[in-house]
Amino acid sequence: MTIKLYHCKGARSLRPLWTLEEMGIPYELESMPFPPRFLREGYLEINPLGTVPTMVDGGLTMTESSGICQYLVDRYGPTELGLTPKDADYGLYLNWLHRSDATLTFPQTIVLRYTRLEPKERRLTQAVDDYTQWFFARLRSVEQATGEREYLCARRFTIADICVGFALHLADSLGLREKFKPNTEAYYARLTARPAFQRAVSL
Repeated sequence: MTIKLYHCKGARSLRPLWTLEEMGIPYELESMPFPPRFLREGYLEINPLGTVPTMVDGGLTMTESSGICQYLVDRYGPTELGLTPKDADYGLYLNWLHRSDATLTFPQTIVLRYTRLEPKERRLTQAVDDYTQWFFARLRSVEQATGEREYLCARRFTIADICVGFALHLADSLGLREKFKPNTEAYYARLTARPAFQRAVSL
């Protein structure tokens, strides 16, 4: 059975979509308007949380973007995109996978909500300012990590770069790229030059 990915342009579903494109795994894509819990009839029956992404692989349904990426490389590998417990950088790899969403994407979702998603009368300038600063404070980890290495771990491109790369892409879409420091900017440029990223972001 073909993997099916429910996707909204610009959403976290870019992570698994990019991974699928990098791996060359056949998949079915359903692109939906955002937010699908309101705009895609029946979506809450597929994913009761109403969040994006949702991936269905046979009898399995997953909804966490970084977790889906890890599942894909572990289930459909071996692939250079993934690491195993035998790899020296395995712990670093896992740390970046979890940091990508819990630490880097999360504050941006507050910025997104209170600059674009809420009605103007409910937008909170203080929240936007505070969480923008929070994001940039945590982005120091990427700036430091990419100072002497091309990618985040194992001296190669992995799903850790895909997952962190989405956080940078989201920042770019929010108008925050101009404040990227030099290492982060060069790293982001390397990621977005990849053909699989360009295919995924166009879908």
